[in-house]
Amino acid sequence: MTMSDGKSDPGGDDRDSEIAKETELVFLRNRVKELEAENAELLSQVSSCQCQQMEVKDDRLVRRRRVRKGDKNSIPSHLISKRYVALKIMYFGKRFYGFSAEAQMEPSVESEIFKALERTRLLIGDKKDSCYSRCGRTDKGVSSTGQVIALFLRSRLKAPTGDSEGQVNGRTGERPEYDYVRVLNRALPDDIRVTGWSPAPIDFHARFSCSAREYKYFFWRQNLNLSAMDIAGKKFIGEHDFRNFCKMDVANVHCYTRRVTFFDVSPCQNSHEGDQLCTFTMRGSAFLWHQIRCMVAVLFMIGQGVESVDVIDTLLDTKKTPRKPQYLLASEIPLVLRTCEFENVDFICSPGAAESLRSHFKNESLTYQLESVIYQEALRNCLPPCNEQSSCNDVEKKKKRAEHVPLLSRPTEPSYEERAAKLKPRKQETCHV
Repeated sequence: MTMSDGKSDPGGDDRDSEIAKETELVFLRNRVKELEAENAELLSQVSSCQCQQMEVKDDRLVRRRRVRKGDKNSIPSHLISKRYVALKIMYFGKRFYGFSAEAQMEPSVESEIFKALERTRLLIGDKKDSCYSRCGRTDKGVSSTGQVIALFLRSRLKAPTGDSEGQVNGRTGERPEYDYVRVLNRALPDDIRVTGWSPAPIDFHARFSCSAREYKYFFWRQNLNLSAMDIAGKKFIGEHDFRNFCKMDVANVHCYTRRVTFFDVSPCQNSHEGDQLCTFTMRGSAFLWHQIRCMVAVLFMIGQGVESVDVIDTLLDTKKTPRKPQYLLASEIPLVLRTCEFENVDFICSPGAAESLRSHFKNESLTYQLESVIYQEALRNCLPPCNEQSSCNDVEKKKKRAEHVPLLSRPTEPSYEERAAKLKPRKQETCHV
C-alpha cells in the first residue's frame, strides 16, 4: 500500500495493489518459462560436450587446492579434532645448524620437522598455536637418539576423553589414532626420524617436565689414560658451579650450578685397526651451553697426561678460579643426546613403523660404512708409507707435549661479574632508547 502525506483512499489503494500483484505474477510466469527454455538449451549443449567430465574434475581440483591453501572453504581450526602429543626424535646432526630454528640458520632440525608437519597436515594452524616445546637445543653438528618435543597435532579423537587406556593404545573407540611415527617419517629427510609418540597431559612441557638428560661422547682410545679420565670424570658428580666448563650466556643465565648424577668412561664393541672406540656417558637434570664439550676437552688433556686429575677440583672451585682459562672445545660431531627422561610418559611405536625404522637405520649405517671405506682406501693408496711408525708417534707425542700450556697458566676469560657489569650499561641504554 502506497503512503502519502495527504489523506488516503483505502478502497482505491486495495484495487491498485491487486492490479500490481496480477501484473507481477504474469511477468514472473513468463520469465520462468523463458529460463526453463534457456536451461533446456544449455543442458542439451552440455550433454553433447566431450570435455564435460574433464571440466568437472578440474573444478574439483580447484576446490581442493583452495581448501588446502586455507581460504574460506577450509575447515575452521577450532572444529578440527586435536590432541597434545609428545614425539621422540632421532637425528644425525652433521649437516644441521643445531636443533633450534631460532638462530635463522638453515637447515635446522626443527625447521625440517615443521615442514613435515605441514606437509602431512598434522599441524593445525601455525607453530605459535601448537603450544610447542622442546627438551633441548643441541648445537650445530650434535646428534640425538632421544630428543623430545611436544605440541598439539591433528587427531581422530572426536571429543576429549578421559579413557587413558584407550589413549595409550592409540585407539579412540573403534577407530585407531593416526600412526604419527609412520606418517611423519614418510615426509622427513633421511637423517631425521620420529621413533615414538605418546599422549601428553596439557601441563606437560618437554623442557621443564624432563627429569634427566643423558649424553654420550664417542672417541678413539689411542694412547689416552682411561683410568685417569674416569677418576677425573667422577669429580663432576654432584652439584657444582660449572661456569668454568661452559660458554657463559650472562644475558639469560644467572645461575651456573648444575647437578651431574652419573659419569662413566668405558670401551665400546667397535674397533678399527687395533684402536678401541670408547665413550663418556654423562647424566644430569640439565646442562649449560657447551658444558659437555668443555668437560670432555679437559678430560682429554688429563687422558693425554698433560694435566693432572686435580685440575677438575681447581676449576670447579669458582672462588679460587673465578675466570675460565681459555681452551678449545671438544668436537661436536661425536656428541649425542642419548635420551630425555620423563615420568609417566611411555612412547608408542606401531610394529609396522618399528620395522620400517629398523630397515632405515640399517641401510643408513651401511651407507656410512661404505663412505668410511673410501677414506680408508685413500689413506692406504694416496700417502707415502711411514716405515718408522713408532718413531712417528713419538715425534708427534713430544710435539704435543712441548706445545701444551697448562690450563691454570693460560689467559682467562672475563668472570661472570665482569661480564654482567659490562652488560648492565647496555641494558640501561636500551631502556632509554
